[in-house]
Amino acid sequence: VMSDMPHLPSQRMVVTKFAAHLLIFTLEKRALNRTGTFGRVHLVREKAAKCYFALKVMSIPDVIRLKQEQHVHNEKSVLKEVNHPFLIRLYWTNHDERFLYMLMEYVPGGELFSYLRNMGRFNNGTGLFYSAEIICAIEYLHSKEIVYRDLKPENILLDKEGHIKLTDFGFAKKLVDRTWTLCGTPEYLAPEVIQSKGHGRAVDWWALGILIFEMLSGFPPFFDDNPFGIYQKILAGKIDFPRHLDLYVKDLIKKLLVVDRTRRLGNMKNGADDVKRHRWFRSIDWDAVPQRKLKPPIVPKVSNDGDTSNFEAYPEDDWNKIPPVPPKDLEIFKNF
Repeated sequence: VMSDMPHLPSQRMVVTKFAAHLLIFTLEKRALNRTGTFGRVHLVREKAAKCYFALKVMSIPDVIRLKQEQHVHNEKSVLKEVNHPFLIRLYWTNHDERFLYMLMEYVPGGELFSYLRNMGRFNNGTGLFYSAEIICAIEYLHSKEIVYRDLKPENILLDKEGHIKLTDFGFAKKLVDRTWTLCGTPEYLAPEVIQSKGHGRAVDWWALGILIFEMLSGFPPFFDDNPFGIYQKILAGKIDFPRHLDLYVKDLIKKLLVVDRTRRLGNMKNGADDVKRHRWFRSIDWDAVPQRKLKPPIVPKVSNDGDTSNFEAYPEDDWNKIPPVPPKDLEIFKNF
């Protein structure tokens, strides 16, 4: 077990036994939640205790073909290290000759992305709530010298009460110094990432500015039909604000979307405190935020712990037909 779960005694027992290979989980095939280029996330249920988990299953041949070995190892090492109310929890990892497995908590409320698309855009108070919880998550990661690098509505899940959980830590990285890989979603990339100048914590504050704009507008500030066009607009830095936006939030977004990262809010001497002290957050009790005491503006419709209605159903494919991986390729994942 990767961390104690005092508030989830039954799950702790289940995961401990699972790690010892004593219990069998059922795969609920109707509930194929999230899909990527090399991974699937299934809902699994432990038969005896009836606890639900999310099982991320990654095809080793695809991970190798797409050169994602380092990202997979990063995700595991980062999630093993963190423990925060707004971050997804990892309980167990393993592999066989074909797949890598990560057993994680199941968050039944669905993606923030889905709610944003259904509503068109969020009002000021709704955007304020999610921004506050996201800031606490980013601040915690940065305190651990971890940069998230993939903040976007698709990677923010809602639990059954409506609080956030950041998920998908494939791009997250422990900082030694500035890192140089081009990764992330085009609309959310910071200028220093596009220009290969190296990037650290500042990229998460830039992405927060993009996210706040998108939550309150319904679209990102920089968009185009192709990634190169998006990159040009990001580097030009011209932001057209919708008229309905609050004056304070416009000021905050401008200060987060400063091309010079040394002058970007969140990346200066006072770090996250500069963001938290901004006038847009004047109504927020920051001590209450990580205690989950703020009232969520959206409470997902969740009928039971294994409810998957807030996720799109994906059709099953022929994953089980993947041939075993040669031993030399398995060596890369021997400690997974």
